Amino acid sequence: MSKQPIGTTASTGQKCPESGVWKVVSTPSTTAPIAQGNVMPPYDGKSVTWKLIQYA
Repeated sequence: MSKQPIGTTASTGQKCPESGVWKVVSTPSTTAPIAQGNVMPPYDGKSVTWKLIQYA
């Protein structure tokens, strides 16, 4: 099974397409390890877009 490319994005509420370290695409930002199949979380109480920056 091929990996999703680094830079793949997913929004809060979507299922995580690839296990790895994800970063919020906004300010303030944060990073979080998220496993494939988990639901992408909100950040700071808001829906955000997450970008894959590193494989698990």
